[in-house]
Order: sequence, then C-alpha cells, then structure tokens
Amino acid sequence: MDLAALEIFRAVVEEGGITRAATRLHRVQSNVTTRIRQLEQSLGVDLFVRDGKRLVLTPAGQTLFDYARRMLQLADEARHAVLPVRPSGRLRIASMESTAASRLPPVLAAYHQSWPDVQLELVTCPTRQALDALLRFEADCAFVAEPVNDPNLASVPVFQEELVIIAHDGHRPIRSPADLEKATLLAFEPGCNYRARMEAWVGPSADALPLRVMELGSYHTIVACVAAGIGVGIVPRSVLALYRDLPRISLHSLGEAGRVRTLLAWHPAMASPALTALTDVLAAQQAALPEAA
Repeated sequence: MDLAALEIFRAVVEEGGITRAATRLHRVQSNVTTRIRQLEQSLGVDLFVRDGKRLVLTPAGQTLFDYARRMLQLADEARHAVLPVRPSGRLRIASMESTAASRLPPVLAAYHQSWPDVQLELVTCPTRQALDALLRFEADCAFVAEPVNDPNLASVPVFQEELVIIAHDGHRPIRSPADLEKATLLAFEPGCNYRARMEAWVGPSADALPLRVMELGSYHTIVACVAAGIGVGIVPRSVLALYRDLPRISLHSLGEAGRVRTLLAWHPAMASPALTALTDVLAAQQAALPEAA
C-alpha cells in the first residue's frame, strides 16, 4: 500500500466515481480502476460496493478513507517540511477583478521584487469560481469575498472593502430598494459575491420592482453603463478610486450592509514557501498602511 494508491483511492471517494477521479488526477480511467483493484487485493477486502456505475464505500473502505486522509496529510506536511526555505517555482493566484485592479498591484510588485524566482500567475474570476478552482487544485490561493464556509479551505482576512451602489448622476438618494428608479442591476456573472449581496439587499421587497440583471464583464463597462442611465451597480469604493476622471454617476452608501472583508483562501495541501511569502508581504503592507487594510 503506497501513497500513490492512497491518493487515487481518496480521489475516487471525493469525486464520487472513477471518471471524475481520473480527470482530477490526469490519468486514464482504466489505470484508476486497476489501481483500486490492486489496492483491494493487497488488503484482502472490498473497498467499494459496485452498484452499476455507482461506487459505495464499504465499512472497510470508510475506515481506510479516514486513515488515507491522515496519512496523505502527514505526507504533505513532510514534503513541505523539507522544501527549500527560499520561495521558488510557480504561484497560481485567482482573484476577484476588483481586488486584482485596486489592491494587488503594489502587493505583487513588492512580492516580485523580494522573490523574483517565483513565477506569478494571476487569473480573475468571481468568488464562487475562485473557490471551485482551489478545490480542483487549479489555483494555489485566491482572493475572495467573505465568507469561506468550506471546511477543506483555510483563509485569513487581508482587505476591508466598502461596497456602494452607483447610479446615474442626479438619481434620488437610495436608502432602500424602493428608491431604485430602475430595477436593472449591472453586474458580473453568477458566482460574484457582490452581485449576490445586492440581490439579497433588494430581496422580495413589496415596494420595489423585481430585479433584472444585465451581466457585464468589467467594472469599466459597468460604470459606463450606469452613467448612461441603463441601471445601477454595486462597486467597491477602492475601484472607483482608480479613476482619474470618474464618469458622472452618483454614489449611495449601503452602511454596514456594504462592509465586506476580502479573504486570502487556500487548500492546506497546496501550502508552500511561495504562498507563505505572499502572506508575509500582505501582512507587511497592512502594517505599513493600516488605514487601507
């Protein structure tokens, strides 16, 4: 019974079948099937009950799964313990677009200056998609909006944002959903935490029109369309601060409902010196500029 076999076994259990496990492990299905059978033969027990295409853990399989997770976690810790202290290799970062535009440039600049041997890769996507990328091991860490409820992920708060509603210049004050002149929200695709917060804020208000969503791909486009009077948007103040010449729009506070923390999240199995270095850079910048934290 080797670690590779346990890794395959864990993947089959967590993915719910051979096909998805093979995709996750970048192996052919026949190889995964063979390794599972070899593991069963070496232990002398059936690990799964095969019900058509479904695989159901036997009591012995459940016992082994509990041990496999602990053994693989210890193996990961051992590997990381002997890694070079100096960060190197690749660090894949997923981030909300707002954070990537308004918060990360000085962070990544400082990181690159301190650790030039690390190859930084940054992709922007909504919070839900970023968390999915962590769970699929397609990203090493992600900047997402709170909360992170998945027990498989670790996270720390890194930035504080204030979300505001933006509307066309001259829009009446917006204190409740009933004040919206148009019930069109300009926002990112589903999975965007800020969009979900705006939809929850409007809710099933009896005094407001049902909210319609026009999905757009960038804050620049959202702000321009809001200025044109198409609808309203929800945007962090830090993004609006990037504009030298902000289009003619009005800003409306959400109060406490608009306060949200950005978290740095990661899967513990993907911890590395490169990731630790990133948390150190973030902590140093927060200490130097506490008002921006």
